[in-house]
Amino acid sequence: MFTGITQALGTIRTKDQSSFGAVFSFTSLDIDFSDVDIGDSISVNGVCLTVIEAGEDYFKADISKETIDCSTFDSLKINDNVNLEKALRINQGIDGHLVSGHVDGVATVMDIFAEGDSTRYKIKAPMSLVKYIAKKGSVCINGVSLTVNSIYEDVFDINIVPHTMNVTNLGQLEISDCVNIEVDIIARHLEQLLKSNIINNK
Repeated sequence: MFTGITQALGTIRTKDQSSFGAVFSFTSLDIDFSDVDIGDSISVNGVCLTVIEAGEDYFKADISKETIDCSTFDSLKINDNVNLEKALRINQGIDGHLVSGHVDGVATVMDIFAEGDSTRYKIKAPMSLVKYIAKKGSVCINGVSLTVNSIYEDVFDINIVPHTMNVTNLGQLEISDCVNIEVDIIARHLEQLLKSNIINNK
């Protein structure tokens, strides 16, 4: 589990991709990898990846074809910036919201404009995910925990404050860019629970 609070920006150091999946390595001087072991989980742009190799300033992870297909990893290039967050510890506070790192799909940036001291983004979500997105609810974009300002049909608005723009790769986004989206895990579980109750009551 993660909180959606980016701990550092990293960059893609290597990318070895085939039709079966990929192996990426990521590097950063702004995150402590000294306590990272083989098998640990690290969120990269919101995707939970398992560490297969780690060093002083980098780690390497396998990425399955399933993850490639439902995220933006296919389009990422060497030296691109990524948001990094190590897995949530039991004694760690939750400043964002509970994030599983299981990305639900890819959304598209439709518009970006200044609004006061913050920046407003309009993001088009896949229709299959719209039912999980609610005004003032939580959503995770590229691994960053954000609050939905409003939603109309399949487009929702978020406001990003200057601090978040500076410490994540959201400030580098442009109109038509694709982003990883994870909807609120509670909404997904509620849907499954309601479905189970309907089946059991038949």
